[in-house]
Amino acid sequence: MNEQLEWKIKTLPDSPGCYLMKAGGQVIYVGKAKNLKNRVRQYFHASSNHTPKVRAMVEKIEDFDIVLVDGELEALILECNLIKKYMPRYNILLKDDKHYPFIRIDLNEPFPAIRIARTAQKDGARYFGPYIGAMAVREVMDTVRSVLPVRHCVKTLNPNKKQRPCLHHQTGECCAPCAGLVSEEEYGGYIQQVIRFLSGHPEEVLAELKSRMMSASQSLNYERAAVYRDRIQAVNDIMQRQKAQSAGDDERDIIACMPCMDDQLVQLMRTREGKLQASDMFTLEGAAREEPGEVLLRFMTQYYSSANPPAREVLVSADINDFQTLEDLLSETAGRRVRLILPQRGEKAALIRMAEKNLADEKNKIESRREKQLERTIGALNELAWELGLDNTPRRIEGYDISNTQGAQSVASEVVMIDGVCAHDQYRHYRIKTVVGANDFQSMYETITRRFTHGLKEKEDRLAQGLDPKDGSFSDLPDLLLIDGGRGQLNMAIKAMQDIGVSVPAFGLAERVDEIVLPDQEDTIFLDRHSPALHLIERLRDEAHRFAITHHRKLRTSHSIASRLEQIPGIGPKRRKAVLTHFKTVEQLNSASIDEIAKADGVGEKYARLIYDFLHPAEANGNTAKDEAPGKQTDGADE
Repeated sequence: MNEQLEWKIKTLPDSPGCYLMKAGGQVIYVGKAKNLKNRVRQYFHASSNHTPKVRAMVEKIEDFDIVLVDGELEALILECNLIKKYMPRYNILLKDDKHYPFIRIDLNEPFPAIRIARTAQKDGARYFGPYIGAMAVREVMDTVRSVLPVRHCVKTLNPNKKQRPCLHHQTGECCAPCAGLVSEEEYGGYIQQVIRFLSGHPEEVLAELKSRMMSASQSLNYERAAVYRDRIQAVNDIMQRQKAQSAGDDERDIIACMPCMDDQLVQLMRTREGKLQASDMFTLEGAAREEPGEVLLRFMTQYYSSANPPAREVLVSADINDFQTLEDLLSETAGRRVRLILPQRGEKAALIRMAEKNLADEKNKIESRREKQLERTIGALNELAWELGLDNTPRRIEGYDISNTQGAQSVASEVVMIDGVCAHDQYRHYRIKTVVGANDFQSMYETITRRFTHGLKEKEDRLAQGLDPKDGSFSDLPDLLLIDGGRGQLNMAIKAMQDIGVSVPAFGLAERVDEIVLPDQEDTIFLDRHSPALHLIERLRDEAHRFAITHHRKLRTSHSIASRLEQIPGIGPKRRKAVLTHFKTVEQLNSASIDEIAKADGVGEKYARLIYDFLHPAEANGNTAKDEAPGKQTDGADE
């Protein structure tokens, strides 16, 4: 603890407020306290009573700031705002901090449009949501528009300038206010039906859909009737899943939480007029060790807002220390009285048990997926280590493959798995420099030599600077190598490492029957076809092959374009490079016009015409004499 930190702790006031813990100039934790002096001091004393998360945070604290307020409610509001502003690492945060979309209807417009909005603002418009994802919003909007003829466009309408109705009007899905075919009063009636639908009252929409379905059925138009049947089902599904606001007297939000591995799952269920209208699951990352009451407090202060207010009753599954303060905050947020209830028995307690039942089901699914993931990664690595006779389970595995076409454009790929998961950002290509012709053995020797030469040099430099080698570009050395190919490629990789003075376990994987080839062993290893270890190394091998082939094709295509451009007199290296950068394939270049070729950096119209005429000789022969030839150049050098 530095002197400045000790001085700040000694001079803390006996006052309510918020504190901001900092490390490296960044806010890493925000908290509130009735008494800042007592609360902040606790972090730096009696560390044995702290959770591992708090101990880890305290070790990083270099400084802290405080903000004084007048009372507990003000402290809770300020803490909520500061958490949303800084998103501190050690606070309980809603996963991904997503801005869930809303549906926006501006009733101040003469013919309101239905829009998607990412945030709800105090601009006089009506907002509905938030919805879980833009797809859910569009599903709602499509269903509304299929029943009520409100406009699909969001353009500004000019009553003095009538427009031609669009296709939606012709199909009966829009009443065409742009063309003046509907009055403001009639259109306003449609909008009020939309609002009732979005507010959790789909009865009118459902009645209209059922009427249309029966009419189509009686007319023997069964295909159309089936469309309306599907829309009815869509409305029912939407009203069960989405969180449309309601102004009814019987409003309840049911909130429960449950730890799941490192996180906390939070279930939010909404009932309106005695009907369940929404059920959504949220994740608070890294909060598994937190008290349930603290989890619920953090969730509600981050989730609810003036645009997304709580119901009149909020049922919770655990006691909250700041119960009365939180209730006051929720009431202030909603602009009306909100009751926070911890039910013990009866109907309301049954609702909490229902939410907890949903949580338990989701927890089982997550843990099951996690077990399968571990089996495919860590479990597979443990099995592979046992099969290969390794002393330790490999953390980093690198796979290598060579690709060329009859020795031309030879490249090598390096793909990486860390803890059984592909690390795409660490993949690399090597263009073979010292090998002539199709010689995969020598190409592998060059690749492994270059990889470990760079790695050892960078590791030495980073250690000398006190830096972690695992964060370098090459210095994080592998624990195991997979060589795509048979014994020949494997032996060359082993020889390359021996010549450098590196000893890393390696094995080859022959493509014919996926047999594992080990150095200095005649017998090969065949794993069971259902073995997680075999599936893991097959994934790595396939990635190495795909990555090598993709890069080789790219080089081959570039070389093909370059070869054609080299045949054009007057086009030197600089302009060839500019054309190669601008057009990725021969097909793109062949189909380009003179103007499009001229857009390549430094080419211009004169040289673009030269390239175009060369690629299209039939058209060039028909050019008139007025076409001007470019200035003469020597040896294809650019001017």
